[in-house]
This record gives sequence, C-alpha cells and structure tokens, in this order.
Amino acid sequence: MRRVAWTAALLTPVLLAEVLGRAAGWGALGHGPRDRWRVAVTFDDGPGERTPDLLAILARHRARATFFVTRPAAQTHPELLDAIEQAGHTLDAHGIWHRTALTLTPWQEWAQVAWHPRPARPGPHLYRPPYGGHSPLTRLFAHLSGRQVALWDTEGRDWTGGDPATLAAQTLARVQPGSVILLHDGPAVTPALLDALLSGLGERGLEVVPMHELPARRITLREGLTRLRASYGA
Repeated sequence: MRRVAWTAALLTPVLLAEVLGRAAGWGALGHGPRDRWRVAVTFDDGPGERTPDLLAILARHRARATFFVTRPAAQTHPELLDAIEQAGHTLDAHGIWHRTALTLTPWQEWAQVAWHPRPARPGPHLYRPPYGGHSPLTRLFAHLSGRQVALWDTEGRDWTGGDPATLAAQTLARVQPGSVILLHDGPAVTPALLDALLSGLGERGLEVVPMHELPARRITLREGLTRLRASYGA
C-alpha cells in the first residue's frame, strides 16, 4: 500500500500538468478577440531550408507571422533569423530541445524555457513548449524567466503530409476571428498549404498578424474545458 501511495503522489502532479497545462491550457495564451477580424499564423521548429519559401509566400499575401524557433536551428541559420525579422515577422522561442517537457530534467527544462532567440528585444517574450507538453514545473519556470506560454486553437496538420488543398480547406473550416493557427517550418506540404490558407483567409477578410498583435489572451476556465474535450476526443 505504501508503494501505491508513493506512486500516486508522484504521478498526480504529472497528470495535472498534462490535463491542466497541455490539454486544457488554462492560463496560457490561446486565441485573440473573436470580435476583431485578425488571426495569427505561427510556425514551429525552424528556421530551415523551407523558411525562404514561407517568407516569399507571406510577402506575396502581405501577411505577418510568428516563428517559434529552436536554438539548434537558430544557431545553424542566423541569417534566416535576420530575414524573418527584416520581413516584419516576430521571432519567439520553441526551446533548445524538441522534446516534451516530461523527458527533461528540471535544470534542462529551466534552460529550455529561459532561452529566447532575441532576449534583448522588448517583450512579451513567448515560449511554445514542444508538442504543447508540460511538466509540473513548466508554468513556474515560465513565470520566473518572464516568459508567456503560447499555445494555439487551430492546427494546420501539415505534419500529416496530406494534400495541401485539403488541409487548407479543413483548417479554414475551423478558423474563427482571433484564431492562432499552428503550422510547421519544415514539412514539404507547408508552403502550398500556407499559400492556399492565406488565400482563403484573405477572401474572408481576415488580416494575418503576429500573435502578440491579436493580442492573444489567456485561456479561460470555460475555454479550457472545451480544449479538454477536444484533446481527448469527447
């Protein structure tokens, strides 16, 4: 019985971090105001070889995005960080290791959350956890390092490698004013998906701006319950 009690004591904070932090997202930044005709398009995992194509497509549609970059990619392609900013987009952090928080030691997660590609830039400084994953320490570390955890409310699902036109249509069907759309800087399908998505957003009169310009708001209790049901297929 004692072993069971110890196991439960260890697992409870982990389960709460998963349910409250990742799935519900309570207190993290989610979507923006629903009464303003703006959305945010965000890219995780870059910069990389597809970044110039994404920048060209964004420029053609006069859209400005948020790029959540990783430290290894940023160190490999510093010139792309400059190109992203010079084109009017925003750089924010996706961490040092592209691993879910529960696989990191506490000191690794502290470094993960505290790192930012432009630490001297005036805030807000956003941190998007890989996979949205949380440990029991994620929110504490974000608070102590002056970061805001930034999630999303709409996925482009470009990681599936599906047909770009179909993925764009499915994404547009879920988009609302204020939506934060998750895409990835890397999949082969993303440029064509982005082009079709931006065309559709433009036809609906939705302006694409960086996430902080929505501005993104913290996820409420009611919104968190909706996210929970979606996360677990209810």
